[in-house]
Parts: sequence; C-alpha cells; structure tokens
Amino acid sequence: MTTAYDVPAGQLVSALTAKLMQLDSIKAADWTKFAKTGRHREKAPMDSEWWHKRVASVLRKVYILGPVGTSRLAAEYGGASDRGSKPNRAVKGSGSATRMALQQLEKAGLVQQQKSRGRVVSGKGRSLVDDTAFEVFQTVAKSEPSMEKYKSKAKK
Repeated sequence: MTTAYDVPAGQLVSALTAKLMQLDSIKAADWTKFAKTGRHREKAPMDSEWWHKRVASVLRKVYILGPVGTSRLAAEYGGASDRGSKPNRAVKGSGSATRMALQQLEKAGLVQQQKSRGRVVSGKGRSLVDDTAFEVFQTVAKSEPSMEKYKSKAKK
C-alpha cells in the first residue's frame, strides 16, 4: 500500500491542496490576506492559495508526526529570526494559523483529538492521504523509469 512516506512531500502537498480546495469546511479567513506566517517572516505570503497549501501540509505533518499538538506543529513551520547584529535564533511559526488549520481539519473530519496527547489523522483523513499518495506515485512512476520496479508493489 502506498503511503505518504513513499512519495515526494512537495508533490503530495500539491495534490492534497487541490482536493482540500473542494471541501467547504476549509476556507481562508479574512486575516490570512495580511498575516505573516511567523515572527521570522518579513511579509505576508504572496500566493493566493497559501492557506490551502498550509492546511494540506499540516494534514501531512499530522499523518507523519501524530499525535502532535499545536505548539510542536508551529515549531515545524518556524525558522531563524533576524535579530540585527545579534546571532539569529530559532522561533516558532504562527500558532494562530496552525491552530485554525487543525480546527478546520477537525471540522472536515480528517483529524481528531486524542485525549491529552494531541491530534491524529482520522480514518477518513488517512484514506484521503493514502489515496492521494497512490495517485502521486503513479504520476512519479510514469516520469521516472527507476520507479517502474516499485509499481507492481504499490497497491491502492
């Protein structure tokens, strides 16, 4: 069975983004046009679809790291903060964006909370990620001849 571990992360997130854009429960809030994605950034994202990409990325991270909480996910999206003449330090990404993405994924039924442990991918979410990973694997296998030997092992 093909999973999120078997395909390139960037292609999986792009494919998940397309599927999540079709869901009514995943919508960008008004503040997402102006908000930075963390303290380490200077400007807000220029991409109009950045919210759906972030939600797809959060779904993939919860799939791989779960159970995981909002603080750890915010740290995953962090980076180095420019402190002027002082050395850079690692800072977390936006906790609000991470929390809202998780809430929307919960509303869609793709993620669920474990009592005092964090969030994990639900059965519906695991099915969505695995099916999308299989589709991505098929496109990668067509473009890369070295992947042909794995094509027979990959099953839906």
